Amino acid sequence: MNTSTVGQDIYRFIEELYPICRSITGDGFRTSLEIMAKYIPLELYKVPSGTQVLDWVVPREWNIRDAYIKNSAGTKIVDFHQSNLHVLNYSTPINKKMDLRKLKEHLFSLPEHEDWIPYRTSYYEENWGFCVTDKLLKSLQEDEYEVCIDSSLEDGYLTYGEYYLPGALEDEFLISCHCCHPSMCNDNLSGMGLSMQLAKTLSQQKLRYSYRFLFIPGTIGSITWLAVNRHQTSKIRHGLVVACVGDPGKLHYKKTRHGDAEIDRASMHVLRHSGQEHGIIDFVPYGYDERQYSSPGFDLPVGCLSRTPHGQFPQYHTSADNLDFITVDALGDSFEKYLEVIHVIEGNKYYWNTNPFGEPQLGKRGLYGAFGGRKDANLLEMAMLWVLNLSDGEHSLLDVADVSRMPFQIILETAEILLKQGLLRE
Repeated sequence: MNTSTVGQDIYRFIEELYPICRSITGDGFRTSLEIMAKYIPLELYKVPSGTQVLDWVVPREWNIRDAYIKNSAGTKIVDFHQSNLHVLNYSTPINKKMDLRKLKEHLFSLPEHEDWIPYRTSYYEENWGFCVTDKLLKSLQEDEYEVCIDSSLEDGYLTYGEYYLPGALEDEFLISCHCCHPSMCNDNLSGMGLSMQLAKTLSQQKLRYSYRFLFIPGTIGSITWLAVNRHQTSKIRHGLVVACVGDPGKLHYKKTRHGDAEIDRASMHVLRHSGQEHGIIDFVPYGYDERQYSSPGFDLPVGCLSRTPHGQFPQYHTSADNLDFITVDALGDSFEKYLEVIHVIEGNKYYWNTNPFGEPQLGKRGLYGAFGGRKDANLLEMAMLWVLNLSDGEHSLLDVADVSRMPFQIILETAEILLKQGLLRE
């Protein structure tokens, strides 16, 4: 698969959704999922406001139509339609005139980046506010300002999207991403685009595991899904949270709660053999939705594969997380690594050596010298010896790859050859 082409496809999808004002509920979130449903058969679910979900309650639905600040001359100095980050997300409605002192109590800026607009929210405490550049904030003069936020906060629904892709097993691989941020490309849209592309790609393949793709609002979305689907979480054998996969930084993998799950080993194996600089992060109960899936009551083996981790790039939660910050190459590379991790999980089986007493004579079976012309012929021959020696029903192919320090693809290819020769059985 051409990763550059895939990266371009994901980038174009991000461009399409970039202008939409999303939040944890509301029309922007639903519109985004409805657009995604044109690409994959996404099923939308609605959970009413006020519903008890574990220790939380589904909040009221927020929608916004317009927002601005005008000076006494009637000039709009802040306009929601120029950037949807200008409004404190979940702001309650207001239409008042006030002086500069009062207005400043509701203005947020980034002094360290005077031209960037910060992203701020007030989901669970009623408030209103505007996010502005620090340059604008410092330029404001004593005046009477007209402040308008045309929004609504009322009973409605929390919506999430789900795509289930059945495989040969009922055991599931969970792919989860948050979709609740407004115009931010890396921390939000890159995960949505990559997850959608994974769903499209895997739908064309023969799968061992079943795959469940979740497109949810952050935190409250995973909590709601877990509450509603508590009965089926035991089917989840592997999981990845997809976020921040479009920036040009190196890849990072954050381990699951126990740190030694199969998804941990598969992800770290892929990164180790990628030839690229990368980082490994131990589990901490803070971050994206992996912390909800990994809460002790559920204890699901869900890690997080990203590029630069959240909060560790200056553009995080600002207007600078835009279309210029992400790259086609980074999106394509992230997609490739996700596919490789899935490939390892799909192919990681246990085998028995059918001729375990002594080393089987490979020459009479045409297996020595069978790889002539291949640069990795010697590697494949050594891989056969490793696979035969460790195929005792207790070592998986990933175990063989890790012990031999060989790429999983070589071990898998070798196992398939030996299986055809009758020297292995599942």
